[in-house]
Amino acid sequence: MSKIVKINIISGVEWVEIADVGLKLLCGCPSDVIKHIMKRGLIAPAEKKGVPYETGPNAILLSDLMLQGGGFSNLAEFPIFQMFYRQGLLLPDHPNNNGNKPLLVGSREQVEAQIRYIYRGNYGLVSEREVIDAGISPRWAKDLMRMKKYFTGGNIKPADTFLDTCLVEQGEKEIVAGVFIRRQKTNIFEITYQGESVIVDLNLTGSQSYPSPYPLNYYNLDRDYFSVIHSGIGDGWDVNRPSLSSIIIYQGGVYLVDAGPNVVNNLVALGIGINEVEGIFHTHSHDDHFAGLADLIRGDRKIKYYSTSLVRGSVTKKLSALLNFEEEQFGDFFEVHDLQYDTWNSVCGLEVKPMHSPHPVESVIFVFRTLWKGGYRSYGHFADITARSVLESMIVDSDKQNGISKSEFQRVMSNYLEPVDLKKIDVGGGFIHGEAADFRIDKSVKKILGHLDRPLNRIEKEIGAGAPFGTVDTLIPDYQNHFRHCANEYLLSYFPSAMAYQIRSLLNNKIVTFNPEDIILKEDGVNDNIYLVLSGNVELLSPANDSSNILYAGSILGEMSSVYNRQSTTTYRAMSYVRALCIPSNLYIEFVTNNDMYSVLEKYQEQRNFMQNSWLFGEGISYGTQNRIAHVMESFSLLEGEEIIPEVDRPSIYFIISGTVERFVGSSVLETISTHDVFGEEQLLFGIPGLFRLRVASPLVAYKIPHQTIKNIPIIRWKLLESYNKRSRGWMESDTGEEQLLKWHDEFSVAVDMMDDHHKKLFAMSEEVIRAVSLADSQVAQRALVFLIDYTQFHFKAEEEMLEIQKYPELHQHKRIHERLMETIIQLQKELADNNYQTSINLGVFLKDWILNHILTEDQKYAHYLAKSDAS
Repeated sequence: MSKIVKINIISGVEWVEIADVGLKLLCGCPSDVIKHIMKRGLIAPAEKKGVPYETGPNAILLSDLMLQGGGFSNLAEFPIFQMFYRQGLLLPDHPNNNGNKPLLVGSREQVEAQIRYIYRGNYGLVSEREVIDAGISPRWAKDLMRMKKYFTGGNIKPADTFLDTCLVEQGEKEIVAGVFIRRQKTNIFEITYQGESVIVDLNLTGSQSYPSPYPLNYYNLDRDYFSVIHSGIGDGWDVNRPSLSSIIIYQGGVYLVDAGPNVVNNLVALGIGINEVEGIFHTHSHDDHFAGLADLIRGDRKIKYYSTSLVRGSVTKKLSALLNFEEEQFGDFFEVHDLQYDTWNSVCGLEVKPMHSPHPVESVIFVFRTLWKGGYRSYGHFADITARSVLESMIVDSDKQNGISKSEFQRVMSNYLEPVDLKKIDVGGGFIHGEAADFRIDKSVKKILGHLDRPLNRIEKEIGAGAPFGTVDTLIPDYQNHFRHCANEYLLSYFPSAMAYQIRSLLNNKIVTFNPEDIILKEDGVNDNIYLVLSGNVELLSPANDSSNILYAGSILGEMSSVYNRQSTTTYRAMSYVRALCIPSNLYIEFVTNNDMYSVLEKYQEQRNFMQNSWLFGEGISYGTQNRIAHVMESFSLLEGEEIIPEVDRPSIYFIISGTVERFVGSSVLETISTHDVFGEEQLLFGIPGLFRLRVASPLVAYKIPHQTIKNIPIIRWKLLESYNKRSRGWMESDTGEEQLLKWHDEFSVAVDMMDDHHKKLFAMSEEVIRAVSLADSQVAQRALVFLIDYTQFHFKAEEEMLEIQKYPELHQHKRIHERLMETIIQLQKELADNNYQTSINLGVFLKDWILNHILTEDQKYAHYLAKSDAS
């Protein structure tokens, strides 16, 4: 009988169990993974010494890549919470609290990112200073920290005090007694025990994404003037229902309240595409309300983000910990709108009042209202509130004690019981959730109870209603035709020079509805109609390159095959209920002829066909955005051996149609870039020109697309970031990268002689440390590391002083990066002093990563800034 049991959970997630040593290793942890393993029976009820608990994993192997399939690959918060509280590892006097800690296994980069993210998930903002920096008064900041420390038992502890770690870099590493793990290549690991071994592959391939743990029916919903679609009533443990959330429809526009796991799957089931979402109102940063933020980036415009500055501060710190980017970059993906506490804020006429609610992390409840005959209609969304009994236990007399004042208790309870027409309430119970009994006296017209992993009990049923997924409460009906209004807006934006009567001739056609999984247009067919998608999600299938992409509202289907009366080269298939304006082909051809559009369509045809079938532009890019990109795309060709010199004044990305390009440093090839791949993305992502040189390896045909056109398209930035992270890791793992990235090359210059001299010295000293590590000479490595640390501190101080004189706008972020680097390298120095061989290996990896991600990326940002300053 095999000693190692391996079970495939979903794509990119596996389970490895070795009973001899008690290891239960969850390999991969995307959002809602805990529900997947619960459904597989790998988490089950149990009892020990009369105390009930759950079984489950005791270790997590992290993906090498933070982003895969457009979503987060590593979200360990809920698996860790399951170990702490449902298995009992952290509960006082629990029979499973035997001193063992959850174990995080993976690369240093991902393990440290998870520790920072779990820390923020536990505590949110951790000091009065951070709260004040989020725009809160010093007095209230003090009160908020007193409240927070009540929840934390008086202490805010670093996450690594209750987690163990096992860093896997180069070579073999022991996880637990006799169990070893070795990375073969990115996201592929070999686990061995007593002569047996298994291979674990955490990669997603092609168009794969992490699936939802629960199936959902499809719904064909109208767009009301003011209504609430119930998109979730469960919690982070409910295997059959999405987590507590809502969708507000206001004047036909779509606004989410929170973004939990699988938000895109939920929207598909409801017949809503990402491009239809106007904004999100965000209550707080726990994963069952936060994990879907990545999904909201999968459109061609920034979604508006509404919350208080305090909640946003907590959310951005958690997100930046996950992705290792600066908090300010949140604005690259969302359009931020800070709301004022206890005030009616107008959002395009919808009034919203956020109110503070006590919770371990910064949290708000929302009340929404809009005027209608007889007065206001209102909706309250009360996620993750605190039970009255807990609030009463928090009351203290002195502002020196942790807790809340009597007046704060009264204010919170008054807010909780504010009567509205419709109120959705967290009644999950326990220390950090609400209780149904507290709302028995609530005078709201209708109360909905949720945030549970079970059905309502008898008492709860007497107090409030349920709300199955897809049900709707209409507060104000719609007497307009929302979808025809959308069609008018799309057509006006796509064809601004057309006469109004011509637009009306297109509008005067029926709006049709396709069922989920209907084929709208078929490959090889000649289309009698063109369809303008008004809602829902459409899958584009291209047999020519065996690819599929997702199209949203605003897409035009079948245009070219209809206009030119030829067979379609693609198939369009409804993924949800889809509404579309059905325009007869002859009418559209007449419209094209009268507006002299044939030349424009012909000009853009090749570019748009290319975009629709590409991994970068095929998903979530509307017809109008495609046309804007097509207008500036330029094709070019180069011969083998020619060097590519990117234009600094007009930075662009380059998408290869055919041929190959070598990325090289010095005289050594770092990477070969081939068909359907891109280069030149560094300036768009990081604000710096590409550092490595580029040379054509085989005759090249490519498109050049200016950054200016695409830099504010969230899905393109997100996909480029995911692709760049994967490729840069490949550079680090290659033999060429390992050798060449530790040598100084002229390409690495920041054009400041003193800084270049410092960097050359740091390269040489780093190479000396790594050489000593490779010879297993710990004493020499320790001495070399002492010199390196001393010189690094000297260099950082000199660099920061120089940047302060130059008024470098990103100096504050640069200093924070310096601080983190010093913390890591000093920790490695302590570990090396204990003669830890694995730390020696990790040190080498850290130094290479430092050079790639700091000297070759962050320092190049200020080099670019100084060059532009000199030029002006």
